[in-house]
Amino acid sequence: MSSGRVRRTIAVSVAVVGVAALAAPGAAAGGRDTGPCPAGSPSGVTCTGGELADGTPYRFAVPNRWNGVVVVDLDFASRAADEPLTGELTDRGYAVGGTTRTVTGWNIAAAIDNQAAALERFEDAVGTPRWAVASGRSMGGFVSAGTAQVHPDVFDAAVPFCGGLGGAVGQWNQKLDTVFTLKSLLFADRSLPVTGVPADTERATRDWVAALTEAQATPRGRARIALAAAVGQLPGWGQDADGDATPRPRLGDADAIQEGMFLALAGGRQPYIGQAMSSRRSIETLAGGNPSWNTGIDYAEQYAAAEPEQRRTVREMYARAGLDLDADLRTLAEEPRITADPDAVRYLEKGIVFDGDLRIPVLTVNPVGDQISTVAQQQSYGFAVRRAGNGALLRQSYLSTVGHCTFTPGEQVAAITAMTERLRTGRWSASTTPQGLNRLTGAAQDAPGRYVHYRPAVFNRPYFGD
Repeated sequence: MSSGRVRRTIAVSVAVVGVAALAAPGAAAGGRDTGPCPAGSPSGVTCTGGELADGTPYRFAVPNRWNGVVVVDLDFASRAADEPLTGELTDRGYAVGGTTRTVTGWNIAAAIDNQAAALERFEDAVGTPRWAVASGRSMGGFVSAGTAQVHPDVFDAAVPFCGGLGGAVGQWNQKLDTVFTLKSLLFADRSLPVTGVPADTERATRDWVAALTEAQATPRGRARIALAAAVGQLPGWGQDADGDATPRPRLGDADAIQEGMFLALAGGRQPYIGQAMSSRRSIETLAGGNPSWNTGIDYAEQYAAAEPEQRRTVREMYARAGLDLDADLRTLAEEPRITADPDAVRYLEKGIVFDGDLRIPVLTVNPVGDQISTVAQQQSYGFAVRRAGNGALLRQSYLSTVGHCTFTPGEQVAAITAMTERLRTGRWSASTTPQGLNRLTGAAQDAPGRYVHYRPAVFNRPYFGD
């Protein structure tokens, strides 16, 4: 067990007896639904589920030969029962379950507390696990990292996949920077929202994508798109219109890198600009105002701190277009700034600012080409943890893949397996290196993993609270 966690002592064999009891038709524990598993569930599992106090559904699938580990995920109850990852984990003895985001949405504080509530329901119905691991992808990764910080007395570890670990305030300030730069330099005369996103977010997204696509067809547009992407620390690698990966650009290939920047912004099935509209609208509605600001931000400094390859690409695109980069940076400096609503900032801080206060082990996993949970945010999280003196509890890993949360089931199994080894031995091992994670991936899927050594850029919009 990890320090700070107090559990009743229970043998896994006793928990397995509890699992078997769930198979009885119509059985119930405390009003929970312990009926048949949904169609498509893996064979050899029993299920328990129901609703939490706020109406959020929860569900767990427990293998008949349970290894005593339960993985709790924000989105499990909303996924198809035959999701490959569920089968891979239950085949290995893991209980897998969790909630949905349907009720909480961007109320991240409530979503975090729901993970602890769902685990309590699991314990009532099944028994006390040996170890409970918070995990999930995208917002689920964000929530699992928050769960590790808020509920270390309930969970033993966390494995956040592709979560925005710059924290809610930091990541949305950075998204503001990207959209503000585009609006100021390319679309000042167009009715394209930056904040105050209208209710019809699909239309706003279509308008933005159309404008960006039009700009991408001109040398000036390509140059300014590259600058905005560099300021926002987007990857220079993207997906095509069908959501398929494009080849990773070679160093020095400015055209391919700029195309990747554009695709990260407006391409694929989950364009950055789309999330900048839909999620910002949700957040502004919940927060009662705008929680992002760029007062005091020097975009020339942000550009200067961008990765060297992105700066080279910007310079080349500006030279080809006959534009003056310094003049555009001066234009940005002179643009009126956007201020935040203090009450909205306080709302967003609750869900959540990552301050580095870790008491349980965390293994983060992120694609280097993720356009939504940009990889530089991982640097901010690591910095906060080390600054708080908790670096020994953290390992961070990266995959050479493009797009948001583009992992194979085997790559996810590898990270969960590595964390289980950490819990079993009480120390990190070589299994959390890229080579170790790729070995575990290969054992899970008979194909090599894509874990790589990687050092993300310093996140340019860190926020650790007042």
